[in-house]
Amino acid sequence: MSLLEIKNLHAKVGDKEILKGISLTINAGEVHAIMGPNGTGKSTLSNVIAGRDGYDVTSGEVLLDGQNLLEMAADARARAGVFLAFQYPVEIPGVSTSAFLKTAINAKRRGEGKPDIDAVDFLKLVKAKTKALGIADDMIRRPLNVGFSGGEKKRAEVLQMTLLEPRLAVLDETDSGLDIDALKVVSEGVNSLRGPDRGFLVITHYQRLLNYIVPDYVHVMTGGRIVASGGKELAEQLEAEGYAKYQAA
Repeated sequence: MSLLEIKNLHAKVGDKEILKGISLTINAGEVHAIMGPNGTGKSTLSNVIAGRDGYDVTSGEVLLDGQNLLEMAADARARAGVFLAFQYPVEIPGVSTSAFLKTAINAKRRGEGKPDIDAVDFLKLVKAKTKALGIADDMIRRPLNVGFSGGEKKRAEVLQMTLLEPRLAVLDETDSGLDIDALKVVSEGVNSLRGPDRGFLVITHYQRLLNYIVPDYVHVMTGGRIVASGGKELAEQLEAEGYAKYQAA
């Protein structure tokens, strides 16, 4: 069953065309990885899927469960089940991580026609998830991402993801700046959500993340296009040989 269908997607930022005909299908239950050098459009693709401002889609389609995401505002996409883990998570002074999480959960529940989560049930749920991810209780009380280390920011994002249980999770270089211990924690959180009802799009430069989040498919992206696809062995080849032969193609 097709979860995400991207059909001949073209997008630009200002006058510069970044995506030059991306086509990709992710079925429910699959993990796809996109690898490529800097400046090739990987983050642009993730931002277009999520509906961030500043990106102009000039042609193509992006469908989630048959719905045209390009016709939906960013918050509607989130309620439909799209989750984007940022390369550089945003700091929000004055808003506790706990309050942010509760607001996000309730927004999703309202979109599904469900009542707001009870305060006691919310605390039980968060406590169980933070324990599983090795997150200290005091981190939840702190303003969202303010003063967090790189590893703490990524743990907080994975916590959001595990609480929201999205249909499609897009991880945009979530391994950036992580030490090996934090990388393992983040990967375990992602792997705990793998299942037949959701898909993942993992964007990374390095094969090391894919040692922990083993993909079903790997795609090479250069020059705004997907130029090669294969299994997890393709990531190992890229680690050993680099992108030169694909950039020359």
